[in-house]
Amino acid sequence: MDHLGIWGIIPPVLTIILAFVTKDVIFSLFAGIFSGALIVAGGNPIEGLMSMTDIFADSLADSWNIRIFMFIALLGPMIGMLAKTGAAIAFGEWASSKIKTRTGTLLFTWFFGLVIFIDDYFNSLTIGTVMRPITDKNRISRAKLAYILDSTAAPVCILAPISSWVVTIMSYIKTSEGFDTLGTNEFSYFIHVIPFNFYAIFAIFMVLYISLTHRDFGPMLECERRAMAGEGLYNEELYGPVSGDVEGIAVSGSNAKFFDMIVPIITLIVLAIAFFPITTWLNAIDGKTIHTFAEAFSAISLGDAFNDTDASYALMYAMVITLFLTYLYYVGRRLLSIKSAAEAIGEGFKSMVPALVVLTLAWSIGTIIKSSPADGGLGLAKYLSELVSGGTFPLWILPTIVFILSCAISFSTGTSWGTLAIMIPIVMPISISLAQATGLSGPDLVTATMAPLGAVLGGAIFGDHASPISDTTILSSTGASCPHLEHVTTQAPYAIFVAVCSIIGYLVSGITSNPWLGLLAVSVSFVVGLLFLGKKSNASSPKVTDCAN
Repeated sequence: MDHLGIWGIIPPVLTIILAFVTKDVIFSLFAGIFSGALIVAGGNPIEGLMSMTDIFADSLADSWNIRIFMFIALLGPMIGMLAKTGAAIAFGEWASSKIKTRTGTLLFTWFFGLVIFIDDYFNSLTIGTVMRPITDKNRISRAKLAYILDSTAAPVCILAPISSWVVTIMSYIKTSEGFDTLGTNEFSYFIHVIPFNFYAIFAIFMVLYISLTHRDFGPMLECERRAMAGEGLYNEELYGPVSGDVEGIAVSGSNAKFFDMIVPIITLIVLAIAFFPITTWLNAIDGKTIHTFAEAFSAISLGDAFNDTDASYALMYAMVITLFLTYLYYVGRRLLSIKSAAEAIGEGFKSMVPALVVLTLAWSIGTIIKSSPADGGLGLAKYLSELVSGGTFPLWILPTIVFILSCAISFSTGTSWGTLAIMIPIVMPISISLAQATGLSGPDLVTATMAPLGAVLGGAIFGDHASPISDTTILSSTGASCPHLEHVTTQAPYAIFVAVCSIIGYLVSGITSNPWLGLLAVSVSFVVGLLFLGKKSNASSPKVTDCAN
């Protein structure tokens, strides 16, 4: 028996419902896993609990999973050291000394958000602390600063090939039912999915557009006009008090220089890129046909080495070496003592615990959903694949439906990671089966499955970006010292606008299976929409015009 039929739908549906009701993704995932284990155990709660424990252990026993687990765990200490040294503060202060205009301030805040792509929490808090005095001086509303922080946090992290977000997504992709039939590796697949992530791409571009044109709409327009007229950087009377200043980010008396932030990040990027082919060559040494690294290097071309890489090896090796070198670098530069470095590492580890818990639960529910009853699972992916491939459900509408559903889940729960954990194991096998049912194979099959996955990623980011209970939304208002309700109210029209444009793009890309036509459709609707909606924030009074720059 390959599956348990309709019973397999209970864990993901229960997880989604509980996530909506409780807003607690960890509890919801746990309940979903237990319900699945209980079904497999025939209703025996003791056997179900024992089975669930085995699933947790097996998830972490997997060599690929544990390397990704280590990468994310070790990313925390690196972020902890960056924060403790004040390196990011120094980078911001160095750049701010060269910024002379209001437009320049907005553009640099946007660019700064692109640079700090390794973690969304660190992004929001650090950039907010660094840029707030500069944006205040240029009469940029706190709501605008919070919007830029939020728009360059999760949307940037999910597009950067090296981040805690991306390795997590790759783990979900790799373990999805049917992925092994596509004939590609998870890293290469993710890179090709990036053009389909319309929401994240255009959320970032919208910040650039507004920074260059100063054309706002909705409540943000009024906030900007108030700020530029000298009537207040935020409206405490309407939206309540500010969320508070960030503690523990700014480092007084630090001797850090601007390059002290750049060095570790560049090191991680360079090492990761280098290890992608290197690990392929190392793993090719089997002692039979290939005996040395030189032989592997000669036998496998650079392009094939990149395509056939195991990203978990490359990222883990790069992270371990980067962390070691960063430790030596900061201690050698006397930015950290042995004691303060240990404190930073410990604090960094703690900061990653929630993400690691969600990741482990996500792997576990994915296992129980996709595994066959013989392996202790429900076989839901197999059941759904048979159901949709045997029916008349059109493949072209799948990206749009998936995007809207992912938006609803992520907005209601406030978490993109939970949405990804729920949706990817379900959507991947469905899209693969539908594409195969239409006769697609080879590269065409791979391309057809990318739009639905891009829709999941984009929908997950929408909620993380726009939900009032999202952690990054809260941290962005905190980092900007903006009333939380003001940030949510002013950002919502921008997020909804980009989401609507994305829906148009997914309809087009679903029909054509072409990301570039989908991007074109999003671009046209984006430009036309902003021409009608956007208004100059300095258009209301001469006083505002006087301080436009």
